[in-house]
This record gives sequence, C-alpha cells and structure tokens, in this order.
Amino acid sequence: MKNVHNVTPHIYWVGGSDRRLALFENMFPLENGVTYNSYLIMDEKVTLVDTVDASITRQFFENLEAVLDGRSIDYMIVNHMEPDHCANIDEICRRWPDVKIVGNAKTFQLIQKFYHMDLTGRTIEVKEGDTLSTGQHNLQFIMAPMVHWPEVMLTYETTENVLFSADAFGTFGGYNGNLFSDDMDYQELYLEESRRYYTNIVGKFGPQVLAALKKLSGASPSVICPLHGPLVRGETIPFLIEKYTKWASYEPEKRGVLLAYASIYGNTETAVHRLAGLLSLKGVKDIRMYDVSKTHYSTIIAEVFNYSHLVLASPTYNMHLYNAMDALVRDMAALNIQNRDIAIIGNGAWSPTAHTIMQKMMAEMKDMRLIAEPLVLNATLAPQQLPELDALADKIAASVLG
Repeated sequence: MKNVHNVTPHIYWVGGSDRRLALFENMFPLENGVTYNSYLIMDEKVTLVDTVDASITRQFFENLEAVLDGRSIDYMIVNHMEPDHCANIDEICRRWPDVKIVGNAKTFQLIQKFYHMDLTGRTIEVKEGDTLSTGQHNLQFIMAPMVHWPEVMLTYETTENVLFSADAFGTFGGYNGNLFSDDMDYQELYLEESRRYYTNIVGKFGPQVLAALKKLSGASPSVICPLHGPLVRGETIPFLIEKYTKWASYEPEKRGVLLAYASIYGNTETAVHRLAGLLSLKGVKDIRMYDVSKTHYSTIIAEVFNYSHLVLASPTYNMHLYNAMDALVRDMAALNIQNRDIAIIGNGAWSPTAHTIMQKMMAEMKDMRLIAEPLVLNATLAPQQLPELDALADKIAASVLG
C-alpha cells in the first residue's frame, strides 16, 4: 500500500522505513530503525532522485507506481552510490529501459563496480555547476566529494529552492508519520541521533563538509531533503547548518566534562565516580559518564563531539590498553577528533602502562590538550592519592569554568 507525501506540489517523497534493522551498516545500534528517502519530480520529464535500500524495495515501488500513474521515469539522479541508497538502480533500469542515469564520473565508476551494467547510451555525466531542466524545474549539481564518499553530489532545485542533500543533514530514526522537521519537536526526537549519525558516519571529513557548506552559502533552500530522516524545513534549517558547522570544525557544543572509563573489577570506576563528585562540588554543571564496555562506542563518540573536556580512564590489560578503551581512542583518531581538553587516569596492579599509551595516542591527534599529568593508580585509588585526585579535579574544573 502506498505511503507518499508531497514535498512541494510536484515533488513527492516516495521513501520508507526499516524499523526491524538492528545495526546500521552492521555496526551502529538502531533503537528506532532508519528512514530511506527517495524523491520523485513530476514534470515534463519525470525525475527520480536516488533510490532506497533493498529492505524496503516493495514499499518503494508501490510508492513510485502510485505517483507515476502509468508514466515512465525519464531521469534517475544518483547523488550517492552507497548501497542503502542505490540498491534499486538496476531494477529501475529494467522497468524503465529508456531512463537516463544522471551522475558524475565517479558515480558511473561505482555503478560498474556494484552492478557491472552496460551503461552505453544510458548516462548523463554532470560536473560542478551543471544544470538540467525537467520542464518547470531546474536542477543544479554541486559536487561534495568525501561527504562522505568520493562520488557524492548535491542537487539543488532552483525553481522552488529544494536541496537534495544526499547523506548530509540526515539522521538515524525511522519515519514517525510527520515527514517535516517543523511538524514535530525535532530537537527532542532527532537531535541526539542526528549528532550520532553525523559524528560516526561523516565525522572524519570535517574539512570537506565545510567546503560543501561554503558552496551552499548563497542558497536559500525552503526545504532540505536528506537521504535519511525527516525533511528539514523552517527554523530547523539554520539550526542544523549551525550544528554542522560546529561539528565539521570540531568545536564542542557544550562546556562540560565527558568521563569515559573502562573497569575490570570496579576500581577504576570507583576513582572516576569520586572524580565526578569532586567536579560537581567545584561547580561543573554538565557531566556525562560512560562505561566503554557497556555503552556502544558510537554514543560515546557523539558525546566526544558534544563536550569540551574529556576524561579517559582505563586499566592496563595484557600490558596494553583495555580493549574497549583502545577501540574508542582509535576510533576517535580515525574520525579526526581534535580541539579538546583531556585528562587521563591509568590503572595497573603490577605494570601500569595504560596512562602512557593513552597519552601517546592523544599526542598523535591534533590539538588534544592535556590538562594535567596523568593520574596513575596501582590497583586502587590509595588514600594518599586523594589530594592528587582533588588537584586533578581543580584543574579540570578551572579549565571548564574558564
């Protein structure tokens, strides 16, 4: 049964949701599933903008056929070749053999890798600033390489100011009935998942995101149509652009402290709890604490982007860093995390090395500023170390409160 919405009088949302999916990209937990967005422009030339994941193919084609009402698709624009958006390209070509695929040179390279299709006579290659008229609608193409794949481009419909933004401005979370951000409490429903989506999926490519935002600086979209999540409209547009600018610049959103710890028998955890209490007593209002063995790293990564100050605490394990903490810190480096104030707590009963390993890993990252020398525990927080812990809390609090 069809489930379609008008974006504008002649542009339709023909996507859907997969709420049964547990792990996005087989990595990131999804509490509320994910939306796959596709758009159909009904004009003299009927134009499809991206397809959807294979999991909702049936819903997708029911939506398409309902809007098409017997017409054929003339153009298929491929903004992004990741399989959760391009899974139906070959089926579109089978059902409408005269369709022209619109993309850039790298788009067609990737299509050949995924589908091994004969593209002879089927393609329209576009470059930066090229336009395509569908009749009453005019489409302009903006290259956005590495946001977050090399072939990514954005499509801007200049007649009604509709931006088809590929994976930019997307979020985890399934369709809730309300399609537009200004028809819901976007910040309550989607902001945390939008941050988790951006930081884990796109976060490594901040400079490329800023370059894309600069290209869009002269545009005034009335609605942004991402490939995941609600369509962005109204006050949510400047709100999300501001967020993206911060995230892409690696600027924290909040002055506060994120404490991420690993603990085998609870002794490192006890020290972190004691530190958190001291921070509160010293006036730090915004504190978050996560056990890296229990909380998925994607949630912690999102909070690392969110907070100005980070405390990493880990025991030594096999004379190295505890595995879950090692994975978190390596992911921070892979995602280009920078511009944070850091404190380190290491633990080890007979050969504590966790603190030196974490300090070295932080030194290899850009502009990760160590607030104080690492606090080293020998199995437990000893009574004589309480003044040292208090001094560490003083330094962190002074740095946060500025």
